[in-house]
Amino acid sequence: MRKEIKLALIIFLAIFIIDQVVKYGFAVWGWDANGSIMSLKLAYNYGVAFSMFSFLAENLKYIQVFIVILGTIYLFKNKEVFYKYYIPIALLYAGGLSNILDRFTYGAVVDYFYWHYMFEFAIFNFADVMIDLAVVIIIIMQIQDSRREKKLKEKA
Repeated sequence: MRKEIKLALIIFLAIFIIDQVVKYGFAVWGWDANGSIMSLKLAYNYGVAFSMFSFLAENLKYIQVFIVILGTIYLFKNKEVFYKYYIPIALLYAGGLSNILDRFTYGAVVDYFYWHYMFEFAIFNFADVMIDLAVVIIIIMQIQDSRREKKLKEKA
């Protein structure tokens, strides 16, 4: 097994397990903490980001599973994409699949970070942060590639 696949699996499992344990703590054990900047409060999100598409509540999990399957097929057919972006892909899959598992387990995504200092922000979870981090890493890598290509063209 290639080192990229091993590292991606380790990252995936670590993020997925941590996220599920924390969500279980909020959903089952009633973890809760109030702070002046941020609070940790259980909330269920029946939609996606900012509760969009919540009208699809029960069907959303199947739509998301279908999208993950399509993405996985794409990565199998384009292995070079996986090997180039294996770290953000591992983060993206861990966060995405953890949120999808919530939909099957709890009927909605378990959210708990609630920012309320100076402005009210959406309630989110660790998986959401990992998904956002994956997107940022991919964008940075794309910008770096674009700059490299531009420099190569200038030299030619």
